[in-house]
Amino acid sequence: MKPTINSIVIYTKNVTKMVAFYEKHFDFKPRTIEGDRIIELIPSHGGASLMIHPSGKSMKEGQVCVKLVFDIVDIEGFREKCARNGLKFGTVQQADGYAYSNAKDPGRNSIQISSRRYKK
Repeated sequence: MKPTINSIVIYTKNVTKMVAFYEKHFDFKPRTIEGDRIIELIPSHGGASLMIHPSGKSMKEGQVCVKLVFDIVDIEGFREKCARNGLKFGTVQQADGYAYSNAKDPGRNSIQISSRRYKK
């Protein structure tokens, strides 16, 4: 059996704000289990789920070296849609045959939209 990535844990001090962010901008749907403090966010178009976990008191948000990369064909179009909804991505950068742009989620974790997967 080969390992696969099926979920990513994101620690946050504000679970409600984090769930709303990924639901609004990336079309994730929350799934909760009674008595569980983790909220699982299921992607509507497949891929790994995000496990939103309350962070401990000593944990400082935005200090973990993680970047979530979302595969997007139309970087400019998605960036403009997000801007209308209050999420500002940085300048679109051109790389070796693809484009990408960076932003931060409410917990100051790095996120990126990238067309690398669709590189020709």
